[in-house]
Amino acid sequence: MVTVNYLSTGEGRIGVNYTLRSLEASPARDEESYVGRVLDLQLSAADYAMLKGAAKYIAVTDRFKDVIRTFSVPEGETPAGFRLESSLEAGGVLRVDLVRDISYDKNGVKRPTKVIFSADSANPYEVAPIAPLLGNLTCNPGIVYDLFINNPAANVGGKFKTREEVMAEIGRVLGPGCDISVELNNPFEQDFSKILEECEQFKELLSEYRLVIKVPHTGPINAANVGELMEGDKRFSIRYDKGSTADALAGHNLALRLREHGYRINYTLMFEPYQTALALQAKPYFINSFIRHRLKQTEAFKKLVDIYELTGDVKYLEDIRSHMLANDYLAKGETDADLLACYKKAKDIIRYRNFENDEGADGLDGVRHNLRLLRQENLRDTRLILCSMEGDYNYPDIDRLMAAPEYQDVIDRVVITAEPGYLARFTSTNQVVSYQRRFMNAVNNDKKK
Repeated sequence: MVTVNYLSTGEGRIGVNYTLRSLEASPARDEESYVGRVLDLQLSAADYAMLKGAAKYIAVTDRFKDVIRTFSVPEGETPAGFRLESSLEAGGVLRVDLVRDISYDKNGVKRPTKVIFSADSANPYEVAPIAPLLGNLTCNPGIVYDLFINNPAANVGGKFKTREEVMAEIGRVLGPGCDISVELNNPFEQDFSKILEECEQFKELLSEYRLVIKVPHTGPINAANVGELMEGDKRFSIRYDKGSTADALAGHNLALRLREHGYRINYTLMFEPYQTALALQAKPYFINSFIRHRLKQTEAFKKLVDIYELTGDVKYLEDIRSHMLANDYLAKGETDADLLACYKKAKDIIRYRNFENDEGADGLDGVRHNLRLLRQENLRDTRLILCSMEGDYNYPDIDRLMAAPEYQDVIDRVVITAEPGYLARFTSTNQVVSYQRRFMNAVNNDKKK
């Protein structure tokens, strides 16, 4: 930048811009149409000085070409969802690459904010209005089947029959700039080749550039006992923390195996902060902080504990136990679990979740914990998805936390996901209606003149 002083009108600035074009390097033979997409890419003054004379030719990588072909990118553009990187090779060849990065909009321009927004939906009609604002979409079998395909109110006219049809349309609506996280139908499948086959189908539909495979924590569940969740009363016979070591780590090992086959992993079903450090060992692309149900359960425990301590009425201890049974803190055969043990467990949960102090009164203690852990890990591309929210306060509380100075160094690792309709609620205020009333009446009155 060159500073120019204007004695009579103050101080202004003249920006001196350098581009790849200003290097006057020749496009590589037969790559002119690809190279033309990046010639206006800006260089810093230092990079320009280093490359001027050293870069004799400009070329692109095979991946660059494949991305352009895969997404049928319009002439002269590079797609959203990719950052531009280059390397100077022997012979003076400056080779440009497209690297997957949802922080970027088209033509290598960064998105408006470091925080990325995401939709939690498999409804293409619902996703379409918010699609231009998104860098990610996440769904699971419940969202795909229960909330869309088998929901006549959402799947209008029953147009979509299969998950593959839905995902293909979602991909078309979102375009190249969004990652799309899809969950395995059966993470307990013992034949790994079948899991790979399912992943390959998704890759065919969405491309390797957008596809992220959701792998869940498995807890005590395995291929032999998963039927308990689908039969009879659907209650599970083993407490959530009493499974075998192999079962508890099955999701971690599945994530690692899929990563070895080139898939990016969204490691999901993360509710407690203590899950995170071990989850990071599975080298995921996304980790998660689930907020809604955990907060609601904590609020219920707090209310019951407080009433019991005020009244001494054993009924509230029974209610604590019932709440634990309903939410799988206790297993199927623990209907007679000791009431005082349940009371102690409830108090431990309230304490661990920091519900009685500023760290967790808003239900975001897990988010704070996970953001701090992201400072310590060595996974360059791992991001934290904040998911599962509802009500009047979850998103505003998250929005306030995102503006806190403590987290500004990791804010670009955050993805906020919710149902599109939930996010849409927070685009408006009462004053929007008031001011629009004034504006529209002013225009209408002027037309009457």
